[in-house]
Amino acid sequence: MAKTSWLERDKRKRETVAKWAELRAELKAKKDYIGLSQLPRNASPVRLTNRCQVSGRRRAYLRRFKLSRITFRELATNGLIPGVTKSSW
Repeated sequence: MAKTSWLERDKRKRETVAKWAELRAELKAKKDYIGLSQLPRNASPVRLTNRCQVSGRRRAYLRRFKLSRITFRELATNGLIPGVTKSSW
C-alpha cells in the first residue's frame, strides 16, 4: 500500500487540475503562454500520475483495468475480474 501522504498529494493535484482546466484551455486557445506560466505548477495535467485503485502503486500500471500488475494478477487469479482468464497452451 502506498503512503497515505502520496495518495493525498495525488488527490490534491487532481483537484487543482480540474479547478484550472477551463482557464488553461482559454489561455492555450489565445496562445497566452505568459498567462499559462503564472498558473500553479500542479494545474498542468502532465504532473498527474496514474495510480492503482487498490494499492496506490504507481509503477507497472495497467490503464485498461486501473490496477497495478501485482493487484491485477491477484484479482484475476481469484476470478474477481470478469472476462479475464489465465491462458495456457
